[in-house]
Amino acid sequence: MSRIGKLPITIPSGVTITVDSDMLTVKGPKGELTVPHLSDVTVKEDDGKMIVTRKDDERIAKAQHGLQRALLNNAVEGVTKGYEKRLEVKGVGFRVSSSNNELTMSLGFSHEVKFKAPEGVSVSNDKMVIIVSGIDKQQVGQTAAEIRSLKKPEPYKGKGIMYSDEQVLRKAGKAGKK
Repeated sequence: MSRIGKLPITIPSGVTITVDSDMLTVKGPKGELTVPHLSDVTVKEDDGKMIVTRKDDERIAKAQHGLQRALLNNAVEGVTKGYEKRLEVKGVGFRVSSSNNELTMSLGFSHEVKFKAPEGVSVSNDKMVIIVSGIDKQQVGQTAAEIRSLKKPEPYKGKGIMYSDEQVLRKAGKAGKK
């Protein structure tokens, strides 16, 4: 039995979950998300909790059991609390500014880099920290990864865009002649 799949999902007040044959719709105070209803699992409500069970013990059903529960739990958490990723910009001469959901960054290139956030994700900055937030966990993570890929942290001076909890392994520079 899947350790994740067998855990029930508690439904907070103000959240409604609609189960269809091919989609699960989660509505909450922050918005609405849809999750695909996988074919080899069943989702039912029981006493204020959502229970995910698999139809049989086939390999695909076992794989979809934990996945369906994780996707549904992420949607419930997204419409109640939302998700947020923080990125730090480090480097001499690097600058970040934001206006109406668009970042303008000076990252050591000959030109400024502009990044427009996709629909459903908001980006802002607090000095040299970029804040990516939204209700869809996958979309927030993907947007943060795209911003990070504009200037990945380098190991010699530690310059670049990195997650706030990321540890960059530093390398020693060239050794001089002996």
